[in-house]
Amino acid sequence: MCGITGSLHFTLDTESVKQDLLHRGPDEQNYFEELPLRFFHHRLAILDIAGGHQPMHRNHLTIIFNGEIYNYEEVRKDMQLSCTTQSDTETILAAYEKAGPRCLHAFDGMFALAIYDRSRKELFLARDRAGKKPLYYYHYGKQFVFSSELNALQHQVQDQIQEENIKSFLRLGYFFQSNTPYINIKELPAGSYLITPVDNPKPVIRKWWDIHPFYQQRSEDDFSTALEKTEHFLRRAVKRRVEASDLEVGSFLSGGIDSGLVTAIAKEFNPGLKTFTVSFEGEYDEAPLAKKVADKYQTQHQEIRISYENLPEEVLKILYNYGEPFMDSSAIPSYYVSREAKKYLTVILNGDGGDELFGGYRRYVPFARFDFFKTPGWIKSISGFIHHMLPAPANKKSLYNYIYRLADFARKQGIAAYLSATIDIFEGYEKELAGGNDLADELVRHFEKINKSPLSGLQKIMNLDFDNILAGDLLVKMDIATMAYSLEGRSPLLGKELLEYIPTLPDDFKIKGKTTKYLLRRLGEKFLPQELIHQPKRGFEVPLKKWVNRELKEIIFSFLLSPNAYIKHFIKNTFLTRLCENKIHCGPEKRAKMLWTLFALEVWYQKCYKQNA
Repeated sequence: MCGITGSLHFTLDTESVKQDLLHRGPDEQNYFEELPLRFFHHRLAILDIAGGHQPMHRNHLTIIFNGEIYNYEEVRKDMQLSCTTQSDTETILAAYEKAGPRCLHAFDGMFALAIYDRSRKELFLARDRAGKKPLYYYHYGKQFVFSSELNALQHQVQDQIQEENIKSFLRLGYFFQSNTPYINIKELPAGSYLITPVDNPKPVIRKWWDIHPFYQQRSEDDFSTALEKTEHFLRRAVKRRVEASDLEVGSFLSGGIDSGLVTAIAKEFNPGLKTFTVSFEGEYDEAPLAKKVADKYQTQHQEIRISYENLPEEVLKILYNYGEPFMDSSAIPSYYVSREAKKYLTVILNGDGGDELFGGYRRYVPFARFDFFKTPGWIKSISGFIHHMLPAPANKKSLYNYIYRLADFARKQGIAAYLSATIDIFEGYEKELAGGNDLADELVRHFEKINKSPLSGLQKIMNLDFDNILAGDLLVKMDIATMAYSLEGRSPLLGKELLEYIPTLPDDFKIKGKTTKYLLRRLGEKFLPQELIHQPKRGFEVPLKKWVNRELKEIIFSFLLSPNAYIKHFIKNTFLTRLCENKIHCGPEKRAKMLWTLFALEVWYQKCYKQNA
């Protein structure tokens, strides 16, 4: 796990690069220059500590690499590669030398990488399937610059704001695929690679992996066979992620199915496995359920109690780290969890991706019965009448809120139904935004592509969530939170074989009646205490409503109600006033989400953009 930066026809401020990315790679910092190309690498040494120095050279190729290739030994054997180190970095170079971009399909890992091919005078950039490791790039004229983080890149190039992307962000809650808050800075999309000539940069981007074709396949496996294969693939993914490290690998253990399964299997490959659970003062405590798993497998277990007492002093730093407006308030507990975990370990397993791949969200249950993206007119009319008559819910975890949300997205169609069913920030209040119904053109085209495909309603929403919310929000959240403390998080449920097998399975293997994540729950019966099997999904219980009304009210309102607040370019002032005074007709959780999103935007503008302009 590392941080990378590079450029063509652009002189990097190496001291700034070093400071901006030191948290991603505190162990070693190296610079390479062969004009017009420059590479800078920050290393967090985990695998082949002695021999894995970067930039690494092999014949006419030079690489800087962020991430891990967990099956690098298998790749060497299968591709008959000859290497002199035990580094996965050299494996990438050897595989690329032999097969070019096709080698990416052999890798099971998380990665953002740059390879300079001096014989072809080309620069090659690539990202992993799910987009666990970030990679941003700037292109203007002959100048081309890339980096692992937006703040580090913006400090170099000082790009201007793309306000159309800001408008889209307020509806989505994240930036869609290649979009960023800036005009000339883009993100290389997940599962994509970029090739550009070195002498006169003209980036060409190609998609090398997409989950959509796998959703279009239909597995013939019965449930028993699917269960066996899932266990086999998960065991392989965990084994690779435990063994591909020279440092100790531990496991984050919540009270849920995903982390429980990962932990149970990891214990087979690491007899001295360390696990830890965190709990937050005043919130739901998962520690007793997690301890049942720890006791069953006799792990070296730690329970850590975390307080939010310093949140008003730390919230601006947490949001600043993202380098873009970031509305997911669970970034806050993720930050605290990562800080505490680093005291014990440098590499930790987690359960990321399990909900999106196996069907873990409550919203998937109605989509398993009906395609709400193509709702008939009469259902929309009835749902609209019901939604209009119902008062706004006060508790987002209640059955009433579930019914209210169901009526809301059932009265809509297409992409509006998707946004209501998922992020649901300003849905219903679009007219109060300066952009109104503005959405990124790329998002609309992507949605229509999925919606017109011969997938079921469940497959569509799961496909969309994987491409959008997982890649644009959840994985971004965890990458920044963990790397702020030089902590590497590994996600076995996003293993190569699982990503390419689970989407092919029938819907009722994922949603069975009202039961979410059915296949994993059945697998859990073999490994986990009975009390965990039918627990609802919880995640981090973020008390956002309380924060907005109490602990963070002063700082949030000081940003939003400032006479020169940037957010006033994007929201009607009368609505902002009523929102702050709690005089709009919506539930308290939705109000808190709207306020938090606007706050995240204002903090980004004031702390990330304006101070560095």
